[in-house]
Amino acid sequence: MNIWRNKVIFITGANGFLGSHLVKRALAYKAKVIVLIKEDIRFSLFEIEGLSSKSRIYRGDLSDSKLINSIFKNNKIDVCFHIAAQAIVGIANNSPIGTFKTNIEGTWNILEAARVYGVKAMVVASSDKAYGEHKKLPYKEEAPLIALHPYDASKSCADILSRTYAHTYKLPVGVTRCANIYGPGDLNFSRIIPDTCRAAIRGKNPIIRSDGTPLRDYTFVEDIVEAYFILAESLLNKKINFGEAFNFGTGKPISVINLVRMILNVSGRMDLAPEILSKGKIRGEIDKQYLSSAKAKKVLGWGPKYSLKKGLEITYKWYRDQIS
Repeated sequence: MNIWRNKVIFITGANGFLGSHLVKRALAYKAKVIVLIKEDIRFSLFEIEGLSSKSRIYRGDLSDSKLINSIFKNNKIDVCFHIAAQAIVGIANNSPIGTFKTNIEGTWNILEAARVYGVKAMVVASSDKAYGEHKKLPYKEEAPLIALHPYDASKSCADILSRTYAHTYKLPVGVTRCANIYGPGDLNFSRIIPDTCRAAIRGKNPIIRSDGTPLRDYTFVEDIVEAYFILAESLLNKKINFGEAFNFGTGKPISVINLVRMILNVSGRMDLAPEILSKGKIRGEIDKQYLSSAKAKKVLGWGPKYSLKKGLEITYKWYRDQIS
């Protein structure tokens, strides 16, 4: 049974990487899709796959509360996926106010409109970065949010606001704390996987900004999309408490240097060698971070289906087809 058919689904940041994949899945489910985008992204998956022509588009900024209220007022939204954010760590460090305005004020605008006009389910994107840095790994949902860097702190605030609205106003909201997401359509080449894929395609040595030792968990985008819809369905059916936060990751961290080597292997470019720019740790970035998804498995029945190798093979092929 397709519970999503004719459901009105509102997705913020819909022409971004994850947003585009959520739109694609929602349309495949025959839902009615409404989106908010800040600006057109010419080569986004949203445009490449013609998703824009199948969605009702609003253009504007999350900080525009009048716009956000009008979207909720004029559309009987069943489900909201709030994905939009300023997500680049370097920009957040250099321009914290803009990041706070988008990620914190934008989130409370969405939450308040959802409260006033009502939604049946709402999923808000937090991040594994919301935890800050802990010595005990992997991170579990009960770990405190102690972020100390601008991007991380903005996600902590959005996370807390979402759970506050659930607790105080009984808003049917769930929070996702995802590991690093990768896959086709990610155009942020400041990230290690897109940049390494591009370097391999162009026959250039990939650049590693750190010393290569930081540990991260990388989860394929299709697994994360599945997680979002499972969480939303659980909220719709009231199978979970409102305001629950869930980790979504593979639980299999890998160092940056080994990740780059795996991409070079997948691409058949083992003749290339990573260039390591730093002899030490990168200021403003957490050294080791990965998640336990045991709660998601137990409560939601979710688990990743794609191995890192399989996901990278699919991802590299997409970049090769787009760039070459």
